[in-house]
Amino acid sequence: MPFSTAKFLKFRSGMQTRIGSLRAKTEDSLECAVETMMEERVDGFFLVEQGLEEVIKSLVEIEEELEAIRDLTGAMRLESRLEFVEERWDEFDSEIRERPRRRRKRVSLADMLKAAGGTGQPSENPRAVNNAVDAYAIMGVEFGSSLADVTASFRTKAKQLHPDANNGDRTSEPELRSMLEAYQFLKEYLSLSNTEPMSPPDRPFNPSE
Repeated sequence: MPFSTAKFLKFRSGMQTRIGSLRAKTEDSLECAVETMMEERVDGFFLVEQGLEEVIKSLVEIEEELEAIRDLTGAMRLESRLEFVEERWDEFDSEIRERPRRRRKRVSLADMLKAAGGTGQPSENPRAVNNAVDAYAIMGVEFGSSLADVTASFRTKAKQLHPDANNGDRTSEPELRSMLEAYQFLKEYLSLSNTEPMSPPDRPFNPSE
């Protein structure tokens, strides 16, 4: 599926932001490795140094390939590659700083529905959100939209779908669950990408707002 010019520009801008952020974090990791590993973990240092240099090399390649992306399939493939490189950086950075690796948590739909005032019981086959493209589509916003736009869409749609706003009718709950999962995915996705500070709702959702 081809990209429109506007969507391509947003995708490229978001990818460039992530690439720049990861490049800066990789350079910081290298500096930290020199300071913390050279004396007592020198063998580990050389392995980490090589790995981080490969991360930088991969970022250069992804940045070059980014200019040639013109369709959704290519965009998803390149984004998946960048996600893999981000995971590799986190693996090396965790070793340098001797901390547990960060892992994306699976969404707890029961907890989220409870916070939103729902039943707290997930459906047997909730729609799985495995990539940003699907998550943006479920939220009804353009690929590459900011967390602020995603949050605004979440609040608007949640008000429309919540049982309290539909005289107790719960037929929209599967759609609400999918949207909640997509929203949680994008919060983690954008936070990991460092595209902007996280700004989730700071209080329980009230459908009467």
